[in-house]
This record gives sequence, C-alpha cells and structure tokens, in this order.
Amino acid sequence: MALTGYVPLLVLILITGCAARPLYPLPSKLNEKNRLPLQTFRPYNIAHRGSNGELPEETSAAYLKAIEEGADFIETDILSSKDGVLICFHDVTLDDTTDVAEHKEFANRKRTYEVQGENVTGFFSVDFTLKELKTLRVKQRYSFRDQQYNGKFPIITFEEYIAIALDASRVVGIYPEIKNPVFINQQVKWPHGKRFEDKFVEMLQKYGYKGSYMSEDWLKQPAFIQSFAPTSLVYISNQTDLPKIFLIDDVTVPTQDTNQSYWEITSDAYLDYIKDYVVGIGPWKDTVVPVKNNYLQTPTDLVAKAHARNLQVHPYTYRNENLFLHFNFHQDPYQEYEYWLNYIGVDGLFTDFTGSLHDFQEWTSPTGAKDNENASKLLHKIALLIASYKG
Repeated sequence: MALTGYVPLLVLILITGCAARPLYPLPSKLNEKNRLPLQTFRPYNIAHRGSNGELPEETSAAYLKAIEEGADFIETDILSSKDGVLICFHDVTLDDTTDVAEHKEFANRKRTYEVQGENVTGFFSVDFTLKELKTLRVKQRYSFRDQQYNGKFPIITFEEYIAIALDASRVVGIYPEIKNPVFINQQVKWPHGKRFEDKFVEMLQKYGYKGSYMSEDWLKQPAFIQSFAPTSLVYISNQTDLPKIFLIDDVTVPTQDTNQSYWEITSDAYLDYIKDYVVGIGPWKDTVVPVKNNYLQTPTDLVAKAHARNLQVHPYTYRNENLFLHFNFHQDPYQEYEYWLNYIGVDGLFTDFTGSLHDFQEWTSPTGAKDNENASKLLHKIALLIASYKG
C-alpha cells in the first residue's frame, strides 16, 4: 500500500519540478568530482528523445525522467529557430508534436518547402523566433501513449538540454543530432558566414564538451555527435575530436546531402572511408535484421562489417508497444533486448522506454559487470567521505 501511494507522488513531483525548474547558468554548479561516472561495462542505454514513451518527446520532463530511470545518454535532435537559436525538436514542422494549430496568431505561418527532395507543408520552426516557439506546448506523438501531459511543457533549447545533463547527480552523456543540415543551412543565415554545423559545435565547446572517445576529457562530459548527413560529420571533424556516429536510414532512403543509396553507404569501401571520421554507425534496426510479414529474417552482416573496422553499432528505435514488436518476440520487449544485445551483439540501443532497458540490463548483467559497477559505487562513496573530511 505504501509503495502504491508513493509512485504517483514521485511522478507528481517530477512533473511539477520539470514545469517550474530553473535551468541554471552553465557549466553546472554541481561538484563533478563527487558524481558517479558513466558506466562503460555494458552496451549504452540511449534515451531516444528522452523517456518519450511516457512523456512528450524532447522536453525537460522526458529528459529528467530518462535520467531518473538510468539512461547513460540522453538523445536529442537539434534544429534552429528563425533567429538562429538552436532548439531540441525532431521534425522540421511543428504540426505533429505541438499545439501550433491552436494558435490563431500563427495561422498565416503555414508554408511549403522542399525537404530531402519532397515538398512538405506545415508550420516550420525556421519561420518562428525562439520567443514565439516558447509560447507553444509539446504533445505526445502517438495517440496510444499517455496524453495527460500534453500542453504542459515548452520546446527547450540546446543550452537547456545541456544544462539538464550537466546538472544530473551522476555523469550523464548527451547524444545530439545535427538534424536536416541541408534544409537548415538553406533557411537560416548566421553572421560571418557561419553554418549550422559551426553553431552546433560552438555550443558544445562553450560548455566544455571535448575529447576523443574514452579519453579523460570525454569521460567527464561524454557526448556523441550524430547525423544522417556524412558531409556534416566530415566537416566538423576539423573542429572537434568528439566521437561521431553516422546514422543510416531505411534501405529506400538516400543520404540527404550526397544522395547515396543505403547499399553504397554500407559497402566495404564506404565503411573503410567513413571510419576515419566516425566511431560508429546508427542504423535503423530493420536494416540490420530485415523483416517480412512482421517476422525477423536472416541478419545481415552489417554489424560484423562495422565491428571488423572497430566501429560501434547503435541501432534505433526500440519501443515497448506491441505495434512495434515483431512477432518473434511474443509481445515481450525484454525478448527483443535479449536478441539484440546478446545475439546480434550491438553496442548501444536507442529506446523510447529507458526504464525497461535499464531494468533488463540490471537483471541480466554478468557477475563481473555487476562487480565493476559495485566497485564504482564504492569508490564514489569513498570520494564523498574524503571530500567531506577535507571540508
């Protein structure tokens, strides 16, 4: 009985806190020496747009919930406002996940633009200033998910997202995407000829994100930079040594900047080329293991080819609902996690349900991995005692 009453109270505190929580000036005021480090002994739990299976995507609430549930990294998509402020939002249009249609003052903002070779009509973030975007409220993308938090949270900026990660009580990595760079660079102009990619990297550098994968600097403030646009990843490689992930779309979708097919960018020759700029790939999971009539087919050799080149593989997106689970998993998301982590052998998963993945990994971690984690927690406690004694 006590637990039953306690859980809703926790949810209420979380939601109330997210709605009113001030996002502090960065860098974080917390003492990073006393924070639990990032776990590196098992595949990464990547909170896809936050814990968006439970709360509206890419909101402060979704990211705070994901951190509470054990995410290693919180993932986001970076776009731009009309006045060049970088924001966290997935779609180039605002229609599907905000209440923009209810704002009569914006009724004349609907436009049609060409995006990735197709004409798209809607309300575009690039036609709104940040001040205007902040008047909108975010809602759940899918109608079958919890709707009670619709209209409670605003769009957040890249800086506010960074603040959430840096203010966490343990080290939490960030995983921002350079989203639709071709379109953004066409529509938004920054002073001195700066590109979208330049502003993206400058924001990371402003708040101390640096270092190659697993370096001392990186472990203090872990970050992966991701993009479907290979030219963007190559371009920023001269600006930052942060690890980069090349995202790979469905087999029918060419790259947005170079118009290369799936087969070209997963060829041996291309992987040999791109491995000089990235530490891994992020493929759509149904391209790694093809699906027919909702049943898994024989896995491709993409993971093996990536691992042979020392590239990590972080597939997307894992969702608990039956609608997204293939019949092989018998409506059980834990069977899906078991298959991908222990049979396919990937290095991280993008999931809408951070808590489910965290629970699965906690329950199934080998003894050695648990010992490593326990040792890390013990060292953390010792550090706190030492810090307290010095004070």
